[in-house]
Amino acid sequence: MSQNQGQGPLLGLRSAVIFLLGLLAATGMGLLCIASGDSLARAGLAAAGAFITAVIFFDTIID
Repeated sequence: MSQNQGQGPLLGLRSAVIFLLGLLAATGMGLLCIASGDSLARAGLAAAGAFITAVIFFDTIID
């Protein structure tokens, strides 16, 4: 395994938190769609939309 030779992390803490919150929003949306009886394709599209919206939202409010 190679050593980290003076390079920083691939993602900063702020970016990681924003993507994590987006992933949580997408998971919640997908589960709610599946629980309501929608197809997996519709749930996946709704989850993708929720992820994009959440990432934009949290990017705006987290300084």
